[in-house]
Amino acid sequence: MRIHETEVDDTFAEAFAMWAARLVITADSDEWATAAAQSVTGFATSIIGCKCEAGIEAALPPAQTPDGRPGVSVLLFAMNEEGVGKRLVERVGQCIMTCPSTACYDGLAKEPKVQVGSQLRFFGDRYQISKLLAGRRLWRIPVMDGEFVVDDRFGIQPAVGGGNILILGRDQSATLRAAGAAITAMRGTPGAIFPFPGGVVRSGSKPSSRYKFLHASTNDAFCPTLRTVAPATQVGAEMGSVLEIVIDGLDLAAVETAMRRGIHAAADAGALKISAGNYGGGLGQYQIRLHALLNGAPA
Repeated sequence: MRIHETEVDDTFAEAFAMWAARLVITADSDEWATAAAQSVTGFATSIIGCKCEAGIEAALPPAQTPDGRPGVSVLLFAMNEEGVGKRLVERVGQCIMTCPSTACYDGLAKEPKVQVGSQLRFFGDRYQISKLLAGRRLWRIPVMDGEFVVDDRFGIQPAVGGGNILILGRDQSATLRAAGAAITAMRGTPGAIFPFPGGVVRSGSKPSSRYKFLHASTNDAFCPTLRTVAPATQVGAEMGSVLEIVIDGLDLAAVETAMRRGIHAAADAGALKISAGNYGGGLGQYQIRLHALLNGAPA
Protein backbone atom coordinates (compact mmCIF):
# COMPACT_ATOMS: atom_id res chain seq x y z
CA MET A 1 0.00 0.00 0.00
CA ARG A 2 1.16 3.53 -0.75
CA ILE A 3 0.07 7.02 0.25
CA HIS A 4 1.57 9.34 -2.37
CA GLU A 5 5.16 8.05 -2.54
CA THR A 6 5.18 6.62 0.97
CA GLU A 7 5.12 2.86 1.39
CA VAL A 8 2.94 1.55 4.25
CA ASP A 9 4.05 -1.81 5.60
CA ASP A 10 1.55 -4.67 5.76
CA THR A 11 2.10 -5.10 9.50
CA PHE A 12 0.50 -4.26 12.84
CA ALA A 13 1.11 -2.26 15.98
CA GLU A 14 0.92 -4.40 19.09
CA ALA A 15 -0.84 -2.60 21.93
CA PHE A 16 -1.57 -3.49 25.53
CA ALA A 17 -4.41 -3.38 28.04
CA MET A 18 -3.80 -0.69 30.67
CA TRP A 19 -5.75 1.42 33.17
CA ALA A 20 -6.11 5.19 32.93
CA ALA A 21 -7.21 8.30 34.80
CA ARG A 22 -7.92 11.83 33.61
CA LEU A 23 -6.88 14.79 35.74
CA VAL A 24 -8.34 18.25 35.20
CA ILE A 25 -5.85 20.80 36.53
CA THR A 26 -6.96 24.40 36.96
CA ALA A 27 -5.07 27.49 38.05
CA ASP A 28 -5.13 31.26 38.14
CA SER A 29 -3.74 31.41 34.60
CA ASP A 30 -2.98 29.23 31.60
CA GLU A 31 0.70 29.47 32.44
CA TRP A 32 0.35 27.99 35.94
CA ALA A 33 -2.05 25.27 34.81
CA THR A 34 0.43 24.31 32.09
CA ALA A 35 3.34 24.39 34.53
CA ALA A 36 1.56 21.90 36.80
CA ALA A 37 0.58 19.72 33.84
CA GLN A 38 4.15 19.61 32.56
CA SER A 39 5.43 18.71 36.01
CA VAL A 40 2.91 15.93 36.66
CA THR A 41 3.63 14.34 33.26
CA GLY A 42 7.42 14.42 33.70
CA PHE A 43 9.40 11.16 33.82
CA ALA A 44 6.38 9.26 32.49
CA THR A 45 7.45 8.19 29.01
CA SER A 46 7.39 4.41 29.35
CA ILE A 47 6.02 1.89 31.79
CA ILE A 48 9.33 0.03 31.40
CA GLY A 49 11.27 2.49 33.54
CA CYS A 50 8.82 5.10 34.82
CA LYS A 51 6.00 3.03 36.42
CA CYS A 52 3.44 5.00 34.41
CA GLU A 53 2.89 6.85 31.15
CA ALA A 54 1.34 10.31 31.09
CA GLY A 55 0.81 13.29 28.83
CA ILE A 56 -1.19 16.44 28.26
CA GLU A 57 -4.46 15.73 26.47
CA ALA A 58 -5.76 19.26 25.90
CA ALA A 59 -5.90 22.83 27.13
CA LEU A 60 -9.31 23.66 28.60
CA PRO A 61 -11.04 27.07 28.54
CA PRO A 62 -12.67 28.27 31.77
CA ALA A 63 -16.11 27.26 30.49
CA GLN A 64 -15.00 23.60 30.47
CA THR A 65 -13.49 23.36 33.97
CA PRO A 66 -15.23 22.66 37.29
CA ASP A 67 -14.22 25.97 38.88
CA GLY A 68 -14.39 28.27 35.86
CA ARG A 69 -10.65 28.84 35.64
CA PRO A 70 -8.14 28.03 32.87
CA GLY A 71 -7.26 24.35 32.84
CA VAL A 72 -5.40 21.45 31.31
CA SER A 73 -6.51 17.84 31.05
CA VAL A 74 -3.89 15.15 31.62
CA LEU A 75 -4.11 11.39 31.07
CA LEU A 76 -2.12 8.94 33.19
CA PHE A 77 -1.75 5.22 32.43
CA ALA A 78 -0.46 2.26 34.43
CA MET A 79 -0.70 -1.50 34.13
CA ASN A 80 -3.32 -2.02 36.83
CA GLU A 81 -5.76 -0.21 39.11
CA GLU A 82 -3.40 -0.15 42.08
CA GLY A 83 -0.63 1.33 39.94
CA VAL A 84 -2.82 4.19 38.77
CA GLY A 85 -3.86 4.98 42.34
CA LYS A 86 -0.30 5.05 43.67
CA ARG A 87 1.01 7.21 40.84
CA LEU A 88 -1.86 9.69 41.24
CA VAL A 89 -1.21 10.19 44.94
CA GLU A 90 2.52 10.65 44.31
CA ARG A 91 2.23 12.98 41.36
CA VAL A 92 -0.75 15.08 42.42
CA GLY A 93 0.89 15.61 45.81
CA GLN A 94 4.36 16.43 44.53
CA CYS A 95 3.62 18.14 41.21
CA ILE A 96 0.19 19.78 41.40
CA MET A 97 -0.40 20.59 45.08
CA THR A 98 3.04 22.24 45.08
CA CYS A 99 2.26 24.50 42.12
CA PRO A 100 0.85 27.97 42.96
CA SER A 101 -2.92 28.55 42.60
CA THR A 102 -3.78 25.06 41.31
CA ALA A 103 -6.69 22.73 41.97
CA CYS A 104 -7.09 19.17 40.69
CA TYR A 105 -10.33 17.44 39.71
CA ASP A 106 -11.38 13.99 38.56
CA GLY A 107 -11.94 14.09 34.80
CA LEU A 108 -13.61 10.68 34.45
CA ALA A 109 -17.13 10.00 35.73
CA LYS A 110 -16.23 6.32 35.99
CA GLU A 111 -16.15 3.42 38.40
CA PRO A 112 -14.07 2.04 40.00
CA LYS A 113 -12.46 4.94 41.81
CA VAL A 114 -9.14 5.30 43.60
CA GLN A 115 -8.42 7.42 46.65
CA VAL A 116 -6.40 10.57 45.98
CA GLY A 117 -7.59 13.59 47.94
CA SER A 118 -8.52 11.29 50.81
CA GLN A 119 -4.81 10.43 51.07
CA LEU A 120 -3.38 13.88 50.39
CA ARG A 121 -5.65 15.52 52.99
CA PHE A 122 -3.34 14.43 55.78
CA PHE A 123 -0.85 17.05 54.62
CA GLY A 124 -3.31 19.54 56.10
CA ASP A 125 -2.36 18.36 59.63
CA ARG A 126 -6.01 18.29 60.79
CA TYR A 127 -6.69 21.77 59.44
CA GLN A 128 -8.09 20.31 56.22
CA ILE A 129 -11.84 20.31 55.64
CA SER A 130 -14.07 18.54 53.16
CA LYS A 131 -17.12 19.76 51.32
CA LEU A 132 -19.79 17.92 49.38
CA LEU A 133 -20.78 19.55 46.11
CA ALA A 134 -23.54 17.88 44.07
CA GLY A 135 -22.61 14.54 45.60
CA ARG A 136 -18.91 15.08 44.94
CA ARG A 137 -16.56 15.15 47.93
CA LEU A 138 -13.70 17.64 47.68
CA TRP A 139 -10.87 18.34 50.12
CA ARG A 140 -9.63 21.83 50.95
CA ILE A 141 -6.04 21.56 52.13
CA PRO A 142 -4.48 24.72 53.60
CA VAL A 143 -1.30 25.83 51.83
CA MET A 144 0.74 29.02 51.95
CA ASP A 145 -1.02 30.75 49.03
CA GLY A 146 -4.52 29.82 50.23
CA GLU A 147 -5.88 26.29 49.80
CA PHE A 148 -5.46 23.34 47.47
CA VAL A 149 -8.77 21.84 46.33
CA VAL A 150 -8.72 18.22 45.18
CA ASP A 151 -11.30 15.53 44.55
CA ASP A 152 -11.57 12.84 47.23
CA ARG A 153 -11.53 10.02 44.64
CA PHE A 154 -10.69 9.74 40.95
CA GLY A 155 -12.40 7.46 38.44
CA ILE A 156 -10.30 5.05 36.41
CA GLN A 157 -11.08 2.91 33.40
CA PRO A 158 -9.61 0.17 31.21
CA ALA A 159 -7.49 1.69 28.45
CA VAL A 160 -5.08 0.89 25.62
CA GLY A 161 -1.35 1.63 25.64
CA GLY A 162 1.49 1.18 23.20
CA GLY A 163 -0.18 1.91 19.89
CA ASN A 164 2.55 3.15 17.59
CA ILE A 165 3.80 4.11 14.18
CA LEU A 166 7.37 4.00 12.88
CA ILE A 167 8.42 6.69 10.42
CA LEU A 168 11.36 5.89 8.14
CA GLY A 169 13.04 8.73 6.27
CA ARG A 170 16.03 9.59 4.13
CA ASP A 171 17.99 11.31 6.89
CA GLN A 172 17.48 12.71 10.37
CA SER A 173 16.23 16.11 9.22
CA ALA A 174 13.69 14.68 6.79
CA THR A 175 12.45 12.15 9.32
CA LEU A 176 12.11 14.80 12.01
CA ARG A 177 10.01 16.90 9.63
CA ALA A 178 7.71 13.95 8.92
CA ALA A 179 7.44 13.04 12.60
CA GLY A 180 6.74 16.66 13.51
CA ALA A 181 3.96 16.84 10.97
CA ALA A 182 2.53 13.58 12.29
CA ILE A 183 2.52 14.62 15.94
CA THR A 184 0.97 17.98 15.07
CA ALA A 185 -1.87 16.16 13.32
CA MET A 186 -2.29 13.68 16.16
CA ARG A 187 -2.36 16.15 19.04
CA GLY A 188 -5.86 17.09 20.07
CA THR A 189 -7.25 13.62 19.42
CA PRO A 190 -9.75 13.25 22.29
CA GLY A 191 -8.69 10.57 24.75
CA ALA A 192 -5.15 10.14 23.41
CA ILE A 193 -1.68 11.16 24.54
CA PHE A 194 1.87 10.76 23.22
CA PRO A 195 4.11 10.27 26.27
CA PHE A 196 7.61 10.71 24.85
CA PRO A 197 9.50 14.04 24.55
CA GLY A 198 7.68 16.15 22.00
CA GLY A 199 5.58 13.06 21.30
CA VAL A 200 8.43 11.30 19.47
CA VAL A 201 10.93 8.61 20.51
CA ARG A 202 14.19 7.65 18.79
CA SER A 203 15.28 4.84 21.15
CA GLY A 204 12.63 2.27 20.27
CA SER A 205 13.06 -1.03 22.07
CA LYS A 206 12.50 -4.76 21.75
CA PRO A 207 11.46 -6.91 24.75
CA SER A 208 14.73 -8.83 25.02
CA SER A 209 18.46 -8.30 25.50
CA ARG A 210 21.78 -10.11 25.29
CA TYR A 211 22.31 -8.96 28.87
CA LYS A 212 20.47 -11.08 31.43
CA PHE A 213 19.80 -8.10 33.70
CA LEU A 214 17.91 -6.15 30.99
CA HIS A 215 14.32 -6.75 29.92
CA ALA A 216 14.46 -4.39 26.92
CA SER A 217 17.13 -3.22 24.50
CA THR A 218 17.55 -1.24 21.31
CA ASN A 219 15.30 -2.20 18.41
CA ASP A 220 18.17 -3.29 16.14
CA ALA A 221 15.85 -4.12 13.25
CA PHE A 222 15.15 -0.38 12.86
CA CYS A 223 18.62 1.04 13.60
CA PRO A 224 20.17 2.38 10.36
CA THR A 225 23.75 1.95 11.65
CA LEU A 226 23.06 -1.76 12.21
CA ARG A 227 21.66 -2.34 8.73
CA THR A 228 24.48 -4.69 7.72
CA VAL A 229 24.75 -6.60 11.02
CA ALA A 230 21.23 -6.83 12.48
CA PRO A 231 19.70 -10.30 12.14
CA ALA A 232 16.60 -8.95 10.37
CA THR A 233 16.96 -5.30 9.38
CA GLN A 234 13.87 -3.39 8.29
CA VAL A 235 15.86 -0.35 7.13
CA GLY A 236 16.31 0.04 3.39
CA ALA A 237 19.54 1.25 1.86
CA GLU A 238 18.08 4.68 1.12
CA MET A 239 16.84 5.18 4.70
CA GLY A 240 19.01 6.96 7.25
CA SER A 241 16.71 7.61 10.19
CA VAL A 242 13.72 6.07 12.00
CA LEU A 243 11.46 7.71 14.58
CA GLU A 244 8.54 6.28 16.52
CA ILE A 245 5.37 7.81 17.91
CA VAL A 246 3.72 5.91 20.77
CA ILE A 247 0.03 6.44 21.48
CA ASP A 248 -1.90 5.71 24.68
CA GLY A 249 -5.66 6.07 24.62
CA LEU A 250 -8.72 5.80 26.80
CA ASP A 251 -10.04 3.29 24.27
CA LEU A 252 -8.98 1.56 21.08
CA ALA A 253 -10.86 4.05 18.90
CA ALA A 254 -8.80 6.96 20.24
CA VAL A 255 -5.54 5.13 19.50
CA GLU A 256 -6.68 4.20 15.99
CA THR A 257 -7.84 7.74 15.20
CA ALA A 258 -4.51 9.21 16.27
CA MET A 259 -2.54 6.59 14.30
CA ARG A 260 -4.57 7.24 11.16
CA ARG A 261 -4.03 10.99 11.40
CA GLY A 262 -0.31 10.54 12.00
CA ILE A 263 0.24 8.16 9.10
CA HIS A 264 -1.43 10.48 6.61
CA ALA A 265 0.44 13.53 7.91
CA ALA A 266 3.82 11.76 7.82
CA ALA A 267 3.17 10.64 4.26
CA ASP A 268 2.16 14.16 3.24
CA ALA A 269 5.46 15.37 4.74
CA GLY A 270 7.56 13.01 2.64
CA ALA A 271 8.25 9.95 4.80
CA LEU A 272 9.73 7.12 2.75
CA LYS A 273 7.97 4.38 4.68
CA ILE A 274 5.54 3.84 7.56
CA SER A 275 5.73 0.73 9.71
CA ALA A 276 4.79 -0.30 13.26
CA GLY A 277 6.33 -2.06 16.22
CA ASN A 278 5.14 -5.44 17.35
CA TYR A 279 6.37 -8.56 19.10
CA GLY A 280 4.82 -11.14 16.81
CA GLY A 281 1.45 -10.85 18.54
CA GLY A 282 2.64 -12.74 21.61
CA LEU A 283 2.57 -9.96 24.22
CA GLY A 284 -0.13 -7.37 23.55
CA GLN A 285 -3.87 -7.85 23.63
CA TYR A 286 -4.45 -5.64 20.56
CA GLN A 287 -3.16 -5.90 16.99
CA ILE A 288 -3.80 -2.71 15.02
CA ARG A 289 -3.19 -3.58 11.37
CA LEU A 290 -2.05 -0.61 9.33
CA HIS A 291 -3.72 -1.52 6.02
CA ALA A 292 -7.07 -2.24 7.68
CA LEU A 293 -6.76 0.98 9.67
CA LEU A 294 -6.27 3.04 6.52
CA ASN A 295 -8.97 1.20 4.59
CA GLY A 296 -11.50 1.95 7.30
CA ALA A 297 -11.99 -1.72 8.25
CA PRO A 298 -11.73 -2.92 11.85
CA ALA A 299 -8.02 -2.92 12.62
